[in-house]
Amino acid sequence: MMLRKFFPHPILTLVLWAIWMLLNNTFAPGHLLLGFLLAMIIPWLTSDFWPEKVNIKQPVTLIKFIGVVLWDILIANVKVAILILDKSDKLTPAFFTIDLDIQSPIGISILANTISLTPGTVSCDYKFDSHQLLIHGLSVDDIDETILEIKQRYEQPLIKVFTPC
Repeated sequence: MMLRKFFPHPILTLVLWAIWMLLNNTFAPGHLLLGFLLAMIIPWLTSDFWPEKVNIKQPVTLIKFIGVVLWDILIANVKVAILILDKSDKLTPAFFTIDLDIQSPIGISILANTISLTPGTVSCDYKFDSHQLLIHGLSVDDIDETILEIKQRYEQPLIKVFTPC
């Protein structure tokens, strides 16, 4: 219990520490210590702002989800580059909404951020009353197919991983 007081979000602490070390590109003792102190203090100072306790139900599914997202970002970068460099008018931009099944606020946030991280798509708005996410796609041939792909590749794994407490 005492450990939880100093490390309210231990996974976040480890992630922040890893990011600090990657950004500094060194394992010097001073950077290790400063990074650890910051990674410990930031979650501790912000713990009152977290409306819910993050509960990761299936960590293996989360790791697979991260792999899928990284792969999709790589592929989307290539597709967007081809669309932009191509001289023809093949762009078919579109706004569309997705009815969300996910209930967890952190899951909704991660879904919206995942969509925005993938080149060619941007999450524009979340409608609390209708539980819908408004998305803009740079080149969308079939809106229903795009919605189905987002729901299967991103929303379903997040539903399995994050459960409201």
